[in-house]
Amino acid sequence: MPVINVKMTHEDGGATKEQKEELAKGITELFAKIFNRGSSSAVVIIDELNTDNYAIGGKTISQIRSEEK
Repeated sequence: MPVINVKMTHEDGGATKEQKEELAKGITELFAKIFNRGSSSAVVIIDELNTDNYAIGGKTISQIRSEEK
């Protein structure tokens, strides 16, 4: 059973339920097409990360976003 994990920052209220459903459906369909496997066994996990908990180059995304303003 394939497990596909998507990690994205939670910004501007985060992804809507509908966006997450569409993302999961699209990823599942693409996986099934590329690997020629059934889509019913694919598990998609969407993790939304708080921008305080994700850093690049030693700076949190929150810090980077505040410096861009």
